[in-house]
Amino acid sequence: MEHVTSNDGTTLAYDKLGSGPAVILVCGGSVDRQSNAGLAEVLAPHFTVYNYDRRGRGDSGDNAEYAVAREIEDIAAMAAAAGGTAFLYGTSSGAALALHAAAALPTTITKLALWESPYIVEGSRPYPDPNTAQIFRDFVAQGQRGEAAEYFMTQVVGLPPEFAAFARTQPWWAQQEAIAHTLAYDAEVMGDYHFPTELAASITVPTLVLVGSATFPFLLATAEKMAAAIPGAAYQILPDQQHNVDPNVIGPALAAFFES
Repeated sequence: MEHVTSNDGTTLAYDKLGSGPAVILVCGGSVDRQSNAGLAEVLAPHFTVYNYDRRGRGDSGDNAEYAVAREIEDIAAMAAAAGGTAFLYGTSSGAALALHAAAALPTTITKLALWESPYIVEGSRPYPDPNTAQIFRDFVAQGQRGEAAEYFMTQVVGLPPEFAAFARTQPWWAQQEAIAHTLAYDAEVMGDYHFPTELAASITVPTLVLVGSATFPFLLATAEKMAAAIPGAAYQILPDQQHNVDPNVIGPALAAFFES
């Protein structure tokens, strides 16, 4: 594990694997860098992989004054640690953050890959409460971290209450509560969850939009629209993959894109 300091003084922890062109991995909501550990291993024979903990998670520090701009600065700091430029991969809400970063850092991020950013195309599913970030903050402020995690699962992701009840019985539930404060961060990244047409149209780097054929139906609609909205973007559907994608399936697709 290595560390880099972001612009506001926050320390970011990361694992560095492999050799070759730099690839930064951005995790999604309710997880830390361990969620991308398998993918990092798959990519390491081809690239130098920087798998970092987003602020507030795992071994990284945090700052009381959160802003999406600070997370973009975190990605810039990771790219600086990688030599100044890097390919960027984001998954779920981490893909939304990667989209923001690529728009803000067009000379730093040289290629962009997005896995199932959970924006919503009108009519494909209901939108979450527009005050989701504050709802998460209120739960955490009241010491109800478990309720925050459950709200994310049922009201944001759309999983059934039975799944949340089951999740509370699992060994990994403690980790969900530990990083529950970062759910507000991802809600800030996602904004109102409406499809970001102007942001997507502003991307100038080569981009690959990926989605699984067995994922939530609304994510297929979003991925198709994202690929059409980003100038020159490539679009790939991975057969039989759900939102929690198999690293051994997505890894070769990413390697082929980044090496092209």
